[in-house]
Amino acid sequence: MMEAILSIEFTAYVALAVLLYAIREATNIPNRYIPIVAVVLGVAFSVFESRAFSFDVLLVGLKYALYGVGSVAMVKYALEKAEGEDK
Repeated sequence: MMEAILSIEFTAYVALAVLLYAIREATNIPNRYIPIVAVVLGVAFSVFESRAFSFDVLLVGLKYALYGVGSVAMVKYALEKAEGEDK
């Protein structure tokens, strides 16, 4: 179990999620462009990781992007819910 948590794939999508959240908070990029940024960053990281480009590398990059966008949405929802409960 711990090996899966510390695997490169898990680390990659957590890093991507943190990066996407930082980009979302620090810039004025509309939310509709965040998935595009996630795909570009996810595929770029996957290419960097494998040092090649193929269909499988593209799919891994898209997987990273989906995980990252989902994680950012989950954090955003949790923060908004917590703020709503404080009021």
